[in-house]
Amino acid sequence: MSTQTHPVYIIGAGPGDPDLLTVKAARVLGEAEVVVYDRLVSDAILDLVPTGASRIFAGKAARDHFMPQDEINALLVSMANSGRRTVRLKGGDPFIFGRGSEEAVHLAQNGITFEIVPGITASAGCGAYAGIPLTHRGLATGVRFVTGHCRDGQHLDLNWKSLADPDTTLVIYMGLINVQKIADELIAAGLPATTPAAGIERGTTDAQRTVTTTLAELPACVERANLVAPSLLIIGRVVAMAGELSWFANLENCDDRESHG
Repeated sequence: MSTQTHPVYIIGAGPGDPDLLTVKAARVLGEAEVVVYDRLVSDAILDLVPTGASRIFAGKAARDHFMPQDEINALLVSMANSGRRTVRLKGGDPFIFGRGSEEAVHLAQNGITFEIVPGITASAGCGAYAGIPLTHRGLATGVRFVTGHCRDGQHLDLNWKSLADPDTTLVIYMGLINVQKIADELIAAGLPATTPAAGIERGTTDAQRTVTTTLAELPACVERANLVAPSLLIIGRVVAMAGELSWFANLENCDDRESHG
């Protein structure tokens, strides 16, 4: 039986810029006594955690889990039952490839009350800061969010034919590891090799880098630019608008880089 006195807040921290936190997220974070946070939460956002609050690093990167998910789940229940104001702080939005729903299910099954505080997901934040609208009249009538990361020991098995729609913007989370397979499969499924594509590293932060190229050249571009996680891949005609709309950080065109040595 739960002995908690405060709900557990599962908060989306957004893609990195602390100014993109919601008003509610900032308020709740400022009242926290325990903060369990992921690797993708930026230092600038962690600086908002109150002095004296316990900070617990839950880690989690592709193929490198500092704290297994079942331990995180158990920790949240334990912290809730300790009576302390507990915040689970996750990069982006907790319900978009953030496993926030898994944690919420575990809390519910253990009689723990909770609140979900949405965050700006990486696709919206990074796209906006790179000058890439996810939809635009005449270029994209919809957008699809998919993960480019697969569970250990399994192959990346997506419905490539469905994804290879030139009228849809494709946003791929955690896609660096499988970028070659992603490009090959989409082209094989019929998406033109010349489709504009971009990689955005550390979007919305002072370290943001955006590289643009074509779908066929995306794997080589990612390698030449030495993009590292966290990075987001965007594929679709809207990427071509970055040349005109990029406002936050310099835009690198991989084809220009190659032609100029």
